[in-house]
Amino acid sequence: MEDLMAARLQMAISLGWHIIFACIGMAMPFLMAFAEWKWMKTKDQVYLDLAKSWSKGVAIFFAVGAVSGTLLSFELGLLWPTFMEHAGPIFGMPFSMEGTAFFVEAIALGVFLYGWDKISPLAHWISGLIVGISGVMSGIFVVAANAWMNSPAGFDFVDGKYINIDPIAAMFNDAWFTQATHMTFAAFASTGFAVAGVHAIMLLRGKKIRFHKEALKIALIFGSIAAFAMPITGDLAAKDVAKRQPAKLAAMEAHYHTSKNAPLIIGGIPNDETQEVDYAIEIPGGLSFLAHGDFDAEVIGLDQIPEDERPPVIVVHFAFQIMVGLGTLMMLIGFIYFFMRWRKWDYINNKWWLRILALATPIGFIALEAGWTVTEVGRQPWIIYKVMRTKDALTAMPGIQYSLLTIVLVYSILTLAVIWLMHRQIKSIHEKYNT
Repeated sequence: MEDLMAARLQMAISLGWHIIFACIGMAMPFLMAFAEWKWMKTKDQVYLDLAKSWSKGVAIFFAVGAVSGTLLSFELGLLWPTFMEHAGPIFGMPFSMEGTAFFVEAIALGVFLYGWDKISPLAHWISGLIVGISGVMSGIFVVAANAWMNSPAGFDFVDGKYINIDPIAAMFNDAWFTQATHMTFAAFASTGFAVAGVHAIMLLRGKKIRFHKEALKIALIFGSIAAFAMPITGDLAAKDVAKRQPAKLAAMEAHYHTSKNAPLIIGGIPNDETQEVDYAIEIPGGLSFLAHGDFDAEVIGLDQIPEDERPPVIVVHFAFQIMVGLGTLMMLIGFIYFFMRWRKWDYINNKWWLRILALATPIGFIALEAGWTVTEVGRQPWIIYKVMRTKDALTAMPGIQYSLLTIVLVYSILTLAVIWLMHRQIKSIHEKYNT
């Protein structure tokens, strides 16, 4: 395996693994805070138990996420030293802010975990909110740094030198708002559906306890509302990409030929040799409208992108289709959920409905991974868009394949540890409610 491919695979595995825990850290604290708020309002013991149980899950994911995040920071410097040498002084501010948010989150989580009966209920609830807010801010700061790689700002690149550095302009680049907004709602949708799915599985196993029923309701509310917001934030992101990164949009839609009234492609298999998409469903003018708000607008195709600057079309296109397809499925499930609540149907005891939720447990995170594939692979061959190529940022250190194998081993162990810890947590809940 070439060093460049090994390094990119290592970053892909690390980022793909860490992003799940980062998103859980953004959304899960709000679920536990909402459960505590319900307890403060109703004094119903089940909500208090739910808040305590979810807080233990948050602590587990927080600890493991801290490990994977630390590994990522080291990998950036070790694998891409040229990139960090030049980019570090420019986009270092959001990483510094992310570190601050991380420590605030850690302190607030400590108060929440160990502050039961030691501080007032209101102060305790506020500490839970701080955990959630700082988690969201941490995610936004990291996404701002990634957005800078897609939309470089805050410096002048003259004669191979980076001058006139403005960290504020770098952090608030043209892509940060759309990426951060879309990512935040994606975190809530994926986490909400995953939590709902776990509790649906427990109900299907005959554990007809009210704990899981109330947990299912709360998780679906958060997940469904976030899923409804995804098309709005996704549309804003797509329009932004069409303006700033036409090559990425062309790869997402496998749009080979520049044209007006460009069709929106659903499905299909891109064929780079024939420059066509086989077996696709086309909606005339759909891409022009989504990209520019005009059915007759011209959309730049891959034919206007130099061959050495084109992203891998097949990977980006399939990832984009998976993301959109699963996002649509989450919206559909959310719509059915609210419809059943409106009609006052007994959806909690409906086995078919619970099976659907159980099967939907991973779809949010699969969509999340697909979305990040679109973002990162769609930017290639650039590590800093139109400024620095990925291959030029690679370390000269040999033996990257061995560090790749080490990372795979570390994350495999961490995965087993998380599975064991969460299984023990769920088992303890079952034993408590069935004694």
